[in-house]
Amino acid sequence: MSLKDRIRNDIKEAMKAKDTERRDALRLLSSAMKQIEVDERKELSDEDVIAIIQKQIKQRNDAAQQYLDAGRDELYDKEIAEIKYFEAYLPAQLDDAELESAVKAIIENVGAASMKDMGKVMGVASKELAGRADGKRISARVKALLS
Repeated sequence: MSLKDRIRNDIKEAMKAKDTERRDALRLLSSAMKQIEVDERKELSDEDVIAIIQKQIKQRNDAAQQYLDAGRDELYDKEIAEIKYFEAYLPAQLDDAELESAVKAIIENVGAASMKDMGKVMGVASKELAGRADGKRISARVKALLS
């Protein structure tokens, strides 16, 4: 079963269980997927769906931070709840030690020696670690190891 089908089934399950919060969050995710399918006229692969989920999580994190700064705790809580629903569909995230060893291996393979090579490393790391680590985490680890 594809990731897209799993999300559709989970929407149905949330509807049956009358879990409106989860249903609404997954509907927003489904809507974002449909928008990409219509705009780009293509069938989404699991990798495409993961990229969409990551984008939605990033948007929710940004919104949650703004709500927190504005003192709107109820909206902050809503955004955080949506993030938790979305994260269930992502592959297992790398912990810091795994991320560091993966980035070290990529730096060795690319032959990077200084910060000048960060672009090369990030290009490879972003592709290899897609879905398993956030871009900010990857970038911070690359900077730390190259400097």
